[in-house]
Amino acid sequence: MIATKAYAAYNATTPLAPYEFERRDLRPDDVQIEILFCGVCHSDLHTVKSEWGAAMYPLVPGHEIVGKVVSVGEGVTRHKVGDTVGVGVIIDSCSTCKNCRKDFEQYCEEGATLTYNTYERDKVSIAQGGYANQIVTREKFVLKVDDRLHLAGVAPLLCAGITTYSPLRYAGVKQGMKVAVIGLGGLGHMGVKFAAAFGAEVSVISTSPGKEEDSKRLGATHFIISKDPAQMKKFASYFDVILDTVSAAHDYTPFLGLLGLQGKLMVVGLPVEVPKASPFALITNRRSITGSMIGSMKETQEMLDFCAQNNITADVELIAIQEINEAYQRMVKNDVKYRFVIDMATL
Repeated sequence: MIATKAYAAYNATTPLAPYEFERRDLRPDDVQIEILFCGVCHSDLHTVKSEWGAAMYPLVPGHEIVGKVVSVGEGVTRHKVGDTVGVGVIIDSCSTCKNCRKDFEQYCEEGATLTYNTYERDKVSIAQGGYANQIVTREKFVLKVDDRLHLAGVAPLLCAGITTYSPLRYAGVKQGMKVAVIGLGGLGHMGVKFAAAFGAEVSVISTSPGKEEDSKRLGATHFIISKDPAQMKKFASYFDVILDTVSAAHDYTPFLGLLGLQGKLMVVGLPVEVPKASPFALITNRRSITGSMIGSMKETQEMLDFCAQNNITADVELIAIQEINEAYQRMVKNDVKYRFVIDMATL
């Protein structure tokens, strides 16, 4: 077993604190990674607080991981010691169901193994995440990272990046299309960057007038205040695709009204309350609402390669692991532009 240092939640109410545990010894297809950076996702906070169901404590969060390979199993062929690599939201799947065979491991019919707060495939070991100095992961779920990129900015690509890249690719976003992104946060700012890189005319829809300047810097042409009826009316039936990244409770209907013929509302935000959507808004222009969950390993590697070719990384604020509880408090207040990333050297 491999002694590991980390920060963990011991329950739903007390601050995260230092924690030591053991990773498994390497199996033939395993890769051992020294973690350099780990992004802080809002889902980390939801899970730590047991807001998405009872968590398994002690719980080490973190699924936006970038690091260096320090050891490999005897059967590993894709990675070697010294490689810069990433690990995202999933670390295993059954590999045999029809979805896995089609390279959609995130939709594994048996359930994908998440990076933390889930049982591994043996149904005994509990997976622990990236707020740690190292991780041991099956080779297939380790991704190649171009180390010419800003590595701290790469970490959020493993969740926020692929979560926005995948639906935009699925919707066929390309040169000349009109795309809107609802919400300019950790997910939204990546959605703007990708849509702009794909050649689309990009707009940001927000409730915060103060975000207009940043939206333009990130690649948006238009900025729309969703609470302003006149601005919303101006863009009626205008967009081909709208990416909804908002996790707060909201009504989909006003945004559906902004979609043109056969327009798509792509949902990646996860409101606690069930959103509303008028069927009349759907049948007008044959609009649709489509959900999307992260991306497959194949698509995530494609996204990382695209980012390397186009020099795309997340806008991040680097923090020490000892600042994680303060970072959680600031996340609740949306006081970050646009993703906290932990420098694991501080552990």
